[in-house]
Parts: sequence; structure tokens; C-alpha cells
Amino acid sequence: MRITMIGTGYVGLVSGVCFSDFGHDVTCVDLSEEKVARLNAGEVPIYEPGLDSLMARNVAAGRLSFTTDLAAAVDGAEAVFIAVGTPSRRGDGHADLSYVMAAAEQVGRALTGYAVVVTKSTVPVGTNRAVAEAVRRAAPEAEFDVASNPEFLREGAAIDDFMKPDRVIVGVESERAAQVMAAVYRPLYLREFPVVTTDLESAELIKYAANAFLATKITFINEIAHLCERVGADVKEVARGIGLDGRIGNKFLHAGPGYGGSCFPKDTRALARIGQEAAVPQTITEAVIRANEATKARMVDKLRDLVGGRFNGKTVAVLGATFKPGTDDMRDSPSLTVVPALVGGGATVRVVDPQGRREGEDLLPGVTWHDDPYEAAAGADLVAILTAWNEFRALDLPRMAEAMATPRMADLRNVYAPDMLRDAGFEAVFVGRAPVERAADG
Repeated sequence: MRITMIGTGYVGLVSGVCFSDFGHDVTCVDLSEEKVARLNAGEVPIYEPGLDSLMARNVAAGRLSFTTDLAAAVDGAEAVFIAVGTPSRRGDGHADLSYVMAAAEQVGRALTGYAVVVTKSTVPVGTNRAVAEAVRRAAPEAEFDVASNPEFLREGAAIDDFMKPDRVIVGVESERAAQVMAAVYRPLYLREFPVVTTDLESAELIKYAANAFLATKITFINEIAHLCERVGADVKEVARGIGLDGRIGNKFLHAGPGYGGSCFPKDTRALARIGQEAAVPQTITEAVIRANEATKARMVDKLRDLVGGRFNGKTVAVLGATFKPGTDDMRDSPSLTVVPALVGGGATVRVVDPQGRREGEDLLPGVTWHDDPYEAAAGADLVAILTAWNEFRALDLPRMAEAMATPRMADLRNVYAPDMLRDAGFEAVFVGRAPVERAADG
């Protein structure tokens, strides 16, 4: 079938490429001529493992194309997906729907026959009905339905998440729309992946509730980690012990410097705002937001204490700037809290990240970027692991310690066992574990 994807950001591009791999004829639309030119030249503007080869294969097969001409792309399409950004609105935390509504109006003017207008962007409850109104205003005679189809893609694993999903959520109001959406996802029906068809409002809220729950789980274990540090427990043992309970599970129980990325910060703020507007305060979610910011700030204190109470005059090697491994996404990354505090405190900061430099050079001024962690650590007073890239999981610890002015490590992802760092000669701190004191010289 013919599908149009409006927006070639992370969600739009991954979804469009994967739909084309299902065998659909997909046209991806973006307003940026430069971006479309890059895509037509085979360049992928985001980092997502496997996306470049999958895109090239479907372009070569004639199933995938890119254009700035929205009207031509919508003409004859059976499903038109809106996958534009919904950033937090400055001031109140609500999702900014201006891009969604602008796209809806343009789609309305471009419709030439029946189509399902599908909101793929993460949007507050009631948005799909507003999208329908926007389309209707632009084209009173148009024949269409709307559908809500929120995405659940993990950056770094998005293709697998799309092709082998835990579930697909489809919110519709008519049987005709349900049939079109069933045809869109037919390959997943055939492989018996769960496709949940529900109403518009439930579909919209499922997305926010899911992300808020996961953010809560992360924040819970981070608060338990703080308690572990005070009482002498080990958060990895605590997480293992509670994660074996089938009602809890072990996912998202890895203590660290706080959640970030494109979804959890934005979606928790939006859910809190939705609750306020409905006069049903989401007090747990609001507490999660505050606790996550406190966790990030606590990491700065942890680093400062490790270097003797002040950053001034110290050299710090930061390993990892993106909010998690497998992506180039810097949005709300803990590094955006930690690194400016280091620089502002007078430290010389060297940053190593396999994919973060492109965005990070603008977001983290005042640092130098290195490709090699040993080069960054040479002569440094502290190494801080902020992102658990595979490249940082098997470091030659004695070599690194030997090259440093003072071998100290803040392992904020609990990558290394304490005895490994002790044996390598490090003084070290972790998240939710007892610190390691440097062994006395024999």
C-alpha cells in the first residue's frame, strides 16, 4: 500500500524505512531541502545501528523515496503518518503541538481521496480529535479518518523494536480505519506480534503512561542507590534481588546518573501537565521529575568530593556524552548537567564519545574532544564514566591509572567491579556502592 511519512526525524525516518521494508511504497516528506538532498544522496542524518543499510536497500528496491513536496506525496496515499516533533513547550512543560497542527492542515489541503491520517508523534490526550478538526477545516469535503499510533522505539535498538515489537497500539474510531491500519501492520499480524486496537484517547495515554512508568522505575532505583550509599548496601545486589520478582522484573533497574533522551524527560513533563489540566495531579510523575534532576545534581557533588572539594585546576576525562550508548542523542543527557558544572568550576575537561561529538561540540562549549580514552586520561586527575558505551567496558585499567596524574574514577554507570578498580590502583566512587580507596603504596 502507499504510505506517506511526514517528518524525517528519528521516529519518522526509522518508521518510514521499516514500513518500506515491510513491502509498502513509502514517501518520506521533510520541509528541509538540505535534509532531503542528503537523504536522496544516501546519507542518514541520525545515528541508529543498521539504519543506513536498511534505507539503502529499500531505496534501491524502489519502495522508499524522499521529497519536500507534501502535496505530491499525499496524493493517492492510503495512510498519511504525522511524525513531527512535539518538544516541551517553554514555560509550562506541555507538548508543543504547533508542528503537528501545521502538518494536519497541509495534509487536509493535499488529500485527493480517502486516507487515514495517523498521528505517530507523541501527543497529549485529545490531540487526534484536534487533528481531525484541523484537517476538516482545511478540507471540509475530504474523506478521511484519524488514528493514533504511538511509537515505542528505543534509540540504539529501534529497528528491532519496530520489526519485533512488544506491542503495537492503534487507536481508531471506525472499522474502515481499523482495516487500513491492519493492512499497514499486516506483516506483524502474520507473525503474531500483539496489535492492540483501542480508542483514540486510550492510545494517546498509553504512550505517556508507559514512559512515565519506566522513568519512575529508573528514578526509584536511583533513589535506592543513594540510600545504599548511606547504609552500606550494594545497589546491584538490591536490584538483582528485587528484579527476580516476576511482578517487578529486572529491566530499568540499573542505577546511574539519571534518565535523559528524547522521550522520558519530555513525556513525564507532558503527563504532569495533562494531569494538571484535568484536575487529576500526577503526583508520582511530578515527584519523579524532581528526583531525576536531584540525581543529576548529586553526580556533580560526587565528582567534586572525589577531587578534594573543588574542580578548579583539575583535569577531568569524561567518557560518554550521549544519554545512553548506541545513539548520538544528547537531549537531556546527564552530561549536560555534569560537564558544564566541571567547566564552570574551573576544570579542564576532555570528552570522549563514539557518536556524541557532532551535537556535543555546540552543547558542551569549553571542552576538548578526543577519540581515544587513554589519550583523554593522560595526566588527568579524574576519569568519569557517564555513558556505558561498549568501548568503555573493557578498558586497560592499569594502563589508564598509570597514565593519570592522580588515578581517580567516578564510575557513574557501575561498569566495573570495585575490586577491579582497586587492583588497578584507582580511588573510585560508584552509584549505590561503597567507594574504593586507593591502596597504600607498598
